[in-house]
Amino acid sequence: MNDGIARRLRDAAGDGAGELRLTLRELLHLHGEGSGAVLLMLMALLSTVPIAGAGTVISLGIFALAWAWLRGRDTLHLPERLATLTLNETWTRRCLHWLAWTYERAEGRLRPRWEALSHARTRFWWALWIALMAALIFLPLPLGNLLPGTSLMLLSLGWLFRDGIALLLSAATGAAGVGYAVSVGHLAFAAWQQAGAWLGL
Repeated sequence: MNDGIARRLRDAAGDGAGELRLTLRELLHLHGEGSGAVLLMLMALLSTVPIAGAGTVISLGIFALAWAWLRGRDTLHLPERLATLTLNETWTRRCLHWLAWTYERAEGRLRPRWEALSHARTRFWWALWIALMAALIFLPLPLGNLLPGTSLMLLSLGWLFRDGIALLLSAATGAAGVGYAVSVGHLAFAAWQQAGAWLGL
């Protein structure tokens, strides 16, 4: 990662003039590489964007990427439905600016440390973590994509920069996401029981 990527993303966002709608494939092309960590970053970001049905499609793509990581592969051939997922103009510009901002901040703050957490031998465990976060994104929970999506973005940055602290933050954020999902599930079950009692079921 370097400042060139951030500049390229900001240049793509332009000055707000003219229509700009990008697909996931085009966002990946702007990065100039198709590594698993970069693809994970993009899918995780898109999972937090309010596009109807996008969470389901993206979660399946994240599952596929987790399987690729589990097999030791660092690339994934994007299914056409996922590759052609298109952002509207507003969210295209927001995502481009957010990605540029993220890379600029990461360049100055992230660095190789606690590298044992990003060792090749840990891929299996991180692949399982990616699959768990994909499962949370798949669930139809209110704002349920935010914490697992953030966890996966931190994971991708931690892997790209070999920064163990970013990976630990990824684990902490994802754990909060699991807690949120369990809490919502518990409340939904309690409400169902209450409704059943009220209806005499």
